[in-house]
Amino acid sequence: MFQVEGSKRNHLEIRVLARNRSGAPTGGEAAERRSLRPLRQLLPYLARYKAMVAGALLALLAAACVTLVLPIAVRRMIDSGFGADDPALINNYFLMLIGVAAALALASATRYYLVMWIGERIVSDVRTDVFAHLTRLSPAFFDTAKSGEILSRLTADTTQIKSAFGASASIAMRNLVMFVGAVTLMIVTSPRLSVIVLAAIPIIVLPLIGFGRAVRRRSRTAQDTLAAASAFAAEMLGAVRTLQAFTSERFAARRFGQSVETAFTAARTATAARAVLTGFAIFIIASSVVAVLWIGAADVFAGRMTGGELGQFLLYSILAAGALGELSQVWGEISQAAGAAERLSEILRIEPEIQPPRDPILLPEPPRGAIAFEGVSFAYRGSGAMPVLHDIDLAVAPGETVAVVGPSGAGKSTLFHLLMRFYDPTKGTVRLDEIDLRAAEPEDVRRRIALVPQDTMIFGASAAENIAYGRPEASPAEIRKAAEAALAGDFITAMPNGYDTAIGERGITLSGGQRQRIAIARAILKDAPVLLLDEATSALDAESETLVQMALERLMAGRTTLVIAHRLATVLKADRIVVMNEGRIVESGRHDDLVAAGGLYAKLARLQFQAGAEALAGAPAK
Repeated sequence: MFQVEGSKRNHLEIRVLARNRSGAPTGGEAAERRSLRPLRQLLPYLARYKAMVAGALLALLAAACVTLVLPIAVRRMIDSGFGADDPALINNYFLMLIGVAAALALASATRYYLVMWIGERIVSDVRTDVFAHLTRLSPAFFDTAKSGEILSRLTADTTQIKSAFGASASIAMRNLVMFVGAVTLMIVTSPRLSVIVLAAIPIIVLPLIGFGRAVRRRSRTAQDTLAAASAFAAEMLGAVRTLQAFTSERFAARRFGQSVETAFTAARTATAARAVLTGFAIFIIASSVVAVLWIGAADVFAGRMTGGELGQFLLYSILAAGALGELSQVWGEISQAAGAAERLSEILRIEPEIQPPRDPILLPEPPRGAIAFEGVSFAYRGSGAMPVLHDIDLAVAPGETVAVVGPSGAGKSTLFHLLMRFYDPTKGTVRLDEIDLRAAEPEDVRRRIALVPQDTMIFGASAAENIAYGRPEASPAEIRKAAEAALAGDFITAMPNGYDTAIGERGITLSGGQRQRIAIARAILKDAPVLLLDEATSALDAESETLVQMALERLMAGRTTLVIAHRLATVLKADRIVVMNEGRIVESGRHDDLVAAGGLYAKLARLQFQAGAEALAGAPAK
């Protein structure tokens, strides 16, 4: 994992999610991109593969040394080969050059493979660590974080890091070695010409750096614009049914086209700047070579150096100039990789708000399923500190079925969130089998609870894998048994590949009722002592609801069950009904007693049952 400094931040006011409206980097990000210091946080990853790193360095040095030998061979061939009486000598020189080329090719291929392997391996490790860390973060983080921004960090930023330890790093190191070696051998070959060339280097480098920054700014604008267009496209395609239902195809196509055109204009500007940069670099380098040839030719005529030495010096100067130009080009990419590393480390600095205790208390065995809320109050972060729950006291005995009803926003689902320990109460205590949840391991708590949520999450996998999501080691027979108990077996076996049929991302190929029955089967398979049903039958038709309710009643036998329901007809058989309003428990009792009391429950029951009776009375006879 990244080695980071400074205090650990648990809030989202961090630069990883800080963007101005234009999408441009903030001042802090720009400073980070100019500094390579964040790349040091990746050194622990690099240290895992010391043998590969050593091999890559040796291959890089070998390729650089072989390249630097070529000008010496050319000088000796010019000075000795052409003047020799034995033509075989020239053949030997050319054979030697072929051998040098073969060595260069082998060293370069080895370097490329090893460096790219290291880059791919590191980015895989970083992605794994970042994703694993994200899965451990508390739901409070995801309440306000943008999923698209997080995925960008997980994919785009890690890919940017790959360049730092892959191609860009390899090019930078190779050209650094080439530049130092070429300059050193230039001085050895001709100190006089070296002074002229070295004096001209700032004239070459400074404009290149200036142009390079301009190119990076324009390239970043193009990338930001294209990213916005891609985000819009993903949003539209993810809601294509809604888009078509409102006949917004032309609007979406026009808006996306405008974004793409804007991205093209920005990319064209960046390309034009890069073309000017390329032309300027070629002119300056070519002019420098001509100047060296001009002065060197005069030295050859004056006898101060041989033609071979001039050729050798010229090649070294070209190598040095080319290496310097390459270094200025890859600097921007490596700087961006440093910024990406810093943003990833900021994600890894975020700690889950729900932390396991240092010495967790083991939940009792065998589990009983006793639940208790003792003076619990709670407020979601970012909700203006307004409590969602106020001094909740609720005890549920093992095996008892308690229905929680009330208007929307009463705090019913929040009870489930606290019981699953997605959040900790701001005041009071939540207990499971008499153990304070804050004293227990969160995973142990969640293993004892099976949840059927109102918004069913179906994954882009097979029907069997979705049912076994909480128990991946379950046998096919157990999966089928759970599906049949949830009345999902018939429609699953009717699919083309049965239980192995891929049911699409978010279960797009299933009806709402079918998705909910998959979720019920998932809870049945988990076989936990506590069952939480959040509108578990809300998406079912009347016939399926009756059958599933029977299956749930069998499932609830001997288990502690909390049921959230807006449709009061589904909770009439509950051992107890708890009525919530504005974060408080206002009534509790059996259905008949609550109706007789004439309170909020009686009002809700009267509205629902009266509306149902009127609907039946107005239905046409068949």
